[in-house]
Formats: sequence, C-alpha cells, structure tokens
Amino acid sequence: MNGQGDIEGGGRSDYRRRIVLRDRIRRLVPWIPAYAFLGLWCAFGLFVILWQILASFKTNRELFLNVWALPSHLQFQNYVKAWSVVKMGNYFMNSIVVVGASVLLILTISTPAAYALTRIPFRGVEFVTNFVIGGMGIPVQMLFIPLFGMLSRLHLADTRTGLILVYTSVSLPFTIFLLTAFFRSLPSELEEAAAIDGASPLVAFVRIMLPLASPGVIGAAIFNFIILWNEYMLALIFISDDSKRTISLGLYALSNSMQYTGDWVGLFAGVVIVMVPTILIFILLSERLISSITLGAVKG
Repeated sequence: MNGQGDIEGGGRSDYRRRIVLRDRIRRLVPWIPAYAFLGLWCAFGLFVILWQILASFKTNRELFLNVWALPSHLQFQNYVKAWSVVKMGNYFMNSIVVVGASVLLILTISTPAAYALTRIPFRGVEFVTNFVIGGMGIPVQMLFIPLFGMLSRLHLADTRTGLILVYTSVSLPFTIFLLTAFFRSLPSELEEAAAIDGASPLVAFVRIMLPLASPGVIGAAIFNFIILWNEYMLALIFISDDSKRTISLGLYALSNSMQYTGDWVGLFAGVVIVMVPTILIFILLSERLISSITLGAVKG
C-alpha cells in the first residue's frame, strides 16, 4: 500500500510540475517576439561596434579591398594620428573637464533641491516643483539667444566655464525630476528619529537620506554624463575657439578632415575614441544603472 501511495503521490507531483511548466510557457509565449527583437537589436549594435573597432586597425587599402576581413596587422598609428595630428586628444580633455564639472555641479544643485521639494513641507511646494520640472518642456533651441546674451554680458561667451553653466542649467529640470522619485520613496520614520535625536534637516539629509538615495544619484550622474558627452548643438553654439571644442565638435572636424583626405580608418579611430568613455561606463556601472532605473520605477 505504501508503494502504491508513493507511486500515486509521485504521479500527482509530476502532474503538478507539468501544469506549472505549461503555465510558464503559456505566459512566456506572448513575450517571445519582444525578446527576439531586443536580442537582434543588441546583436546588431554589438556587431557595429566591433566592426568599427576592427576597421580602425586596418589600412585604407585593406578596408576597401574587403570591409569584412580582419586586419593583417594592427595599425595603431591610426589612433596616434587621430589623437595628436587632428587634436582629438585636446578635444577629449576638454570634454572630460566640461562634462565632469557639469555633472558635479548638476548633482550639487539638484540633489538638495529634490530633497527640499519632497521632504520639507512649505507653502507653494507643489507649484515650485511643477515650475522646475516644467523646464523639461522648453525646447532648448529657444534658449540659444537669451543664454548667449547672458554669457556675453558676463564675459563667459566662448569659454569652458560658460559651457559648463549652460549644460548645468538645461540639465537641472530632468535631474530634479529623476531624484524627486527617489527621495519621495524613502521612509519618513528615519527623519523623525533623527529629529528626535536633535539632528537638523541638513544633518539628516547628509548622513541619512543622501546615502539611501545614492542609487538615484549615481543613475542621474550616469545619465547626465552620457547625454552631455554626446551633446553637439550647445557646444557648437557657445564654443567657437578651436582649442576649447569638445569631443563631439572634434569628431565633426575629424570627419571633414578624414573624408577630404580619404583617410577613413583614421575616422573610425576617432569614432572609437569618442565611444570609449560611454562603453567603459556601461561595462563598469551597468548594474548600478539598472538598479537605479528599477528602484525608481518600483518606488516612484
């Protein structure tokens, strides 16, 4: 009897497993086209990046004879030419300074601003929040003339400092909008406990709330760095001195120069130089970026 009961119990267990497996497959089937499309899109993007890297190590003759073949010898002089001869190194350092300072200034202003708008009650807080976030709806093209006039009066036109201020001003609404979701999701009991212990709002923000909101702050830093690193229009408007141009303007100058001389492999080397920082960020900080997005989506 025990053996028969075990057999019947095992049969019921197998039946339940089959039912669970069938339900999982049934729920997964509608998502198969989406997963297939995303997989093909990622594979295509990875293929393009790898092809550009391989092409940057070829000679022009090898590139035109067979665009799909591997380079016979790695031509590192293509990178030397793009870095020094076409001054991509100077453009690269300008972008490091401008974008790095802009991201630091953006976070320095937007983090306490988002905290104050979400955790400190005062009259008109909703109006101020909507007013600040409403800046996201203003087309950046409408700001070219007034911003250029302001920078000219401040003697900051055609300077890296002026471009840093422009980047900061146009990035604040989005960053504050992103960080308010994280501060709004944090439990208020922590602030109440800190207030009972005699901590001021500033101390509570620095020691308690800011570490808890670090995933959002890191995500905002990554987003702003990627956006500003690839920004072109504002840099073109506000920077005319060739020695102060950013990497996006340098890539455009490199494109014109290499196409005129027919040095396509040098152009590919310049494109790879531009891609390196963003690729490194995704490789090193991809988990933090994904966690910041999911945390904001779940708690916001």
